[in-house]
Amino acid sequence: MTPAPRRGATLTRAEVVELFSRLRELNPKPTTELEYRTPFELLVAVTLSAQATDVGVNKATRRLFPVANTPAAVLALGEDGLKNYISTIGLFNAKAKNVIATCRILIDEHDGDVPRSRDALEALPGVGRKTANVVMNTAFGEPTIAVDTHIFRVSNRTGLAPGKDVRAVEERLLKVVPAEFLLDAHHWLILHGRYVCKARKPDCPQCVIRDLCRFKDKTTA
Repeated sequence: MTPAPRRGATLTRAEVVELFSRLRELNPKPTTELEYRTPFELLVAVTLSAQATDVGVNKATRRLFPVANTPAAVLALGEDGLKNYISTIGLFNAKAKNVIATCRILIDEHDGDVPRSRDALEALPGVGRKTANVVMNTAFGEPTIAVDTHIFRVSNRTGLAPGKDVRAVEERLLKVVPAEFLLDAHHWLILHGRYVCKARKPDCPQCVIRDLCRFKDKTTA
């Protein structure tokens, strides 16, 4: 019997295509679990989501957005008024300060609109590369990938795009993910990391890409 060929540490091009094909079949139209209706609402929600759960952010924004969902309306609340709505979220003091400062910049420099460029987004208080990528991708349809802890873990475990830090993983993903999957890739990978390829105990028996994955310590049923 001929032994199976040894596989490399990273997925082949064909395996990458197969991986995303399977994730797409499970979830043809993935999107963020943050609730939003406008680019501004998404920007605020993503800003609030740092070191917080999407569930917790959604609970707060369900109260906030019916009252204030534009830069002018949030600015009218003031920092203390905003805190009343987001006080259940971690780091709410710093986040309230950043959101209020962002609203001022949006009004003064962008006519109240959320800018579409990375440089303009990253110039907003509390907005880093990951947040900018989420807004560019989800609000404006740009083929960016926002690497969070879930994507970093999945990319390294599976052999999809190993890297020593989030920027290295992002740059590698942009190279290896085929164009047809690029727009939705980060949603598929986040959801896979959140619900299947979990940090402490990945649910390998239920994983649709387990045969492709290079993770050595797969769990058993």
